[in-house]
Amino acid sequence: RRGRRKTTKTQDNKGRGKKSGRAVSKKEKEERHLCTFFSSGSSSSSSADSDEESLSEGEIAALKEQVEEKKKLIATLRNKPWRMKKRLLLLKEAQDFVEKFEGALGKGKGRRLYAFKVMMTKKLIKFNRDFENFKTACIPWERKIKEVESHFGSSVASYFLFLRWMYGLNLVLFGFMFGLVVIPEVLMGLPYGSIPRKTVPRDEEDSAMDFSVLLDFGGYCKYSVLFYGFYNNDRSIGVLQFKLPLSYLLTSVGIFGYSLLVVIRTMARNANEGGDGGDEGEFIFSWKMFTSWDYLIGNPETADNKYASITTSFKESIVDEQENQKDENIHLRRFLRVFANFLILCSLGGSGYLIYFVVKRSQDFAKMDPKTLTWFENNEVEFVMSLLGLVCPPLFETIAELEDYHPRIALKWQLGRIFALFLGNLYTFLFALFDEVNGKLETEKSIKNATEWALHEYYANYSSFYNTTNVPPPNVAPADVIRGPCWETAVGREFVKLTVSDVQVTFLTILVGDFLRAFIVRFLNYCWCWDLEAGFPSYGEFDISGNVLGLVFNQGMIWMGAFYAPGLVGINVLRLLTSMYYQSWAVMACNVPHERVFKASRSNNFYMGMLLLVLFLSLLPVVYSMMTLSPSFDCGPFSGQEKMYDVVIDTIQAMPAFIGNIFTYVSNPGLIMPAILLMILAIYYLNTVSKAYQQANTDLKKKMQMARDDEKNRRNNQDSTNQVMKDLEDLLPNKSLAPPPVAEEKPLGTTKPGTAGKGVEVQKEESLSAPNPRRPVTRAPGPRGGPPGNMRSPQPEAGRGRGQGR
Repeated sequence: RRGRRKTTKTQDNKGRGKKSGRAVSKKEKEERHLCTFFSSGSSSSSSADSDEESLSEGEIAALKEQVEEKKKLIATLRNKPWRMKKRLLLLKEAQDFVEKFEGALGKGKGRRLYAFKVMMTKKLIKFNRDFENFKTACIPWERKIKEVESHFGSSVASYFLFLRWMYGLNLVLFGFMFGLVVIPEVLMGLPYGSIPRKTVPRDEEDSAMDFSVLLDFGGYCKYSVLFYGFYNNDRSIGVLQFKLPLSYLLTSVGIFGYSLLVVIRTMARNANEGGDGGDEGEFIFSWKMFTSWDYLIGNPETADNKYASITTSFKESIVDEQENQKDENIHLRRFLRVFANFLILCSLGGSGYLIYFVVKRSQDFAKMDPKTLTWFENNEVEFVMSLLGLVCPPLFETIAELEDYHPRIALKWQLGRIFALFLGNLYTFLFALFDEVNGKLETEKSIKNATEWALHEYYANYSSFYNTTNVPPPNVAPADVIRGPCWETAVGREFVKLTVSDVQVTFLTILVGDFLRAFIVRFLNYCWCWDLEAGFPSYGEFDISGNVLGLVFNQGMIWMGAFYAPGLVGINVLRLLTSMYYQSWAVMACNVPHERVFKASRSNNFYMGMLLLVLFLSLLPVVYSMMTLSPSFDCGPFSGQEKMYDVVIDTIQAMPAFIGNIFTYVSNPGLIMPAILLMILAIYYLNTVSKAYQQANTDLKKKMQMARDDEKNRRNNQDSTNQVMKDLEDLLPNKSLAPPPVAEEKPLGTTKPGTAGKGVEVQKEESLSAPNPRRPVTRAPGPRGGPPGNMRSPQPEAGRGRGQGR
């Protein structure tokens, strides 16, 4: 019996190998040996040494290959199209395998050294992960922005992200201006009261510390480091011989250069990150189905609003085609749209004229006694500009109802009109301001001529009276010296007052328009005639577009005014800092989520594009001042120069001769024009290459689409062909063209593996090859029949007799 059972087991093993259809390879034997070896895991050193000796080079190579495969699986597991349960299971198995076998790729001390390296690598990875978490925790206002994002969605949070980005930009600009202009003047320049430009005039000393005067940035504020006129025109100051005029000019230009670099770099990074690979006009419902949800929402009310918004967007997409096919009075629609644009153009023209009028009126007020003017007359320009920024956008929105555009198109028109409003108001303000500057320049010329004539008479009379050529300077106190109007400081004061008034109006609007409104709705809703929460006034929504546009144009004023008021950048840093806390509190306490919550796009360069345009338009007035207007003769670092850029020419002339020759050659128009032409050609070439790449991407998308369509058609045709063949087989009498397989005789003693001794029969092995047509001969051959028939037709089946096998 033992021998028979041993024979049976041997036959079972042979049958099992035959059933698998392949032999065990040498590599698999090595892997089994490795798994068996490392799973045993002896703890003693002697067994470890013997195990090391038992590993061959092929086994170590196989182990390394398996470890690398497991590592690659861990790295690419998230890209696999598997279920999460399968991913987690495979991840755990791969991590356990790597943890178990990674340190065994050496021998003796080499193994321990490798295990130490692996441990240090894991420690380094953990340190890097913790350090990244620490850096994330150090990002300013990250938790506050995430809280806003969870309640209002990523669209509202995008404004606060943009605000934080602007804060970082202005912090760097403040570092440039404060470190290269303000600090050197404070530490190495002349102290306050030493020269007339740093002293309050005698007739202004009595009211120099009044709160109303300081609030208007007059008095001691006017004669401080906050404005252009305070800085001295000495070529070098202090022990370090710091060239302050050159630093002032280069820092002012460098602010624009750095801002331009940062804005373009941010736009390029957003464009690279935001490519989703899909066209807006294709697969509309697929994109909406799979990409509409905002996974950063953590508030139930916001989630309900987002759900309703997605539902509405689906309904709009379904109804869009029906709306396009509706019969409507196209002539009436065109008339209403032309009429609406005419009203908006009239509003823009009226706002520009109003600003020009109040600026001209402020010039008349400047010639009057300040004590006779009221607060409104002193701040009329800033008040009117802020009021127009509050009134005109809602007016544009009301007029836009006549156009009956789609909401997305209406939003773009609204943003464009607000942009045109702010831009027109700003440049109207600048034109009126430069008219005032031209008047101040005429006044300065007359004062300069009178001062030079008085000094000439003083020196002539002194030398003739005392009969000497050594004439001392006139003994006049700095506060009593007659001065010019210093038009740079006047322009800087206007920009500072405009920025501060914009902050005041914005904060007051939030306090009255949002907080007071929410307070009334919250506490008076129970005793009112109608539902205040559902009807008028209801809770307010956060105006994303208006706030972002206001932020963009405020930054434009900072770029323009930083040249005339170096302290304006510091004021803007404080403004952005307080705005972050104040507006985040207001949006969490007073606003409700939008009825239609939009998901913010990663590639949204619309605001960055407007910021770039505003940066370019802000550069024009500053360049015009540097290149065209004459600086004031008695204030600022460029006093005594014909033009402001003469400081650079004087600095180059003071350098060694060969350096001056280099700058002369570089500034030669014959060299500049070819360089500009070369830049234009390079831009044209890069643009052409970019268009070629875009066309190649489009063609590749079309080819992929065609390949996918061909694959779908091939699969559909194959399925239909298989179905036809099945139908044809069902129509045949025997349902098959091949003869039926003949069962072979079961060998004696063959049992199912693992069931020895229980008498369980083993089923016959199925083979993919054609059955053997030969059968055992059990009778004599019969007489020859007729001619053979069609061999392709099904032959009659042989009858089953007693001699036939089962």
